[in-house]
Amino acid sequence: MPPLTNHKHLLALDIGDKRVGLATANLETLLATPLDTITNDANLVDKINELVRNYNIEVIVVGLPRTLSGNDSNQTNKVRQFIESLKTVLAIEIIAQDEALSSVRAEEELRRRSKPYSKADIDKLAACYILEDYINSQRQ
Repeated sequence: MPPLTNHKHLLALDIGDKRVGLATANLETLLATPLDTITNDANLVDKINELVRNYNIEVIVVGLPRTLSGNDSNQTNKVRQFIESLKTVLAIEIIAQDEALSSVRAEEELRRRSKPYSKADIDKLAACYILEDYINSQRQ
């Protein structure tokens, strides 16, 4: 992944058990763009730390999963723990953003395009939706 520009960026994470979808937005334009998908493994914090350095990330927005009734789930707790581990390594702002149905929205969008897509495509588009939701919440 080549660096985007010298401008500061937001990075969104859609954290799953196997993969993490990534999206970014330039702080000047605030247009969210799907970036990539990385493997969720023991080196995940190091990978994100590298992305922060390479892409000049100022804020990380992490999708926070909830149940359909809005309650915490096992995955919610995993993501909260991951956010805490990121905070011990990174000296930037890390924000939890409700990811309400972002993966469902992403898959529906990709299906409407009538082109082949992978689970990785869903993950990075879901990260983009998480980032868009965060940006829109800050505009209000």
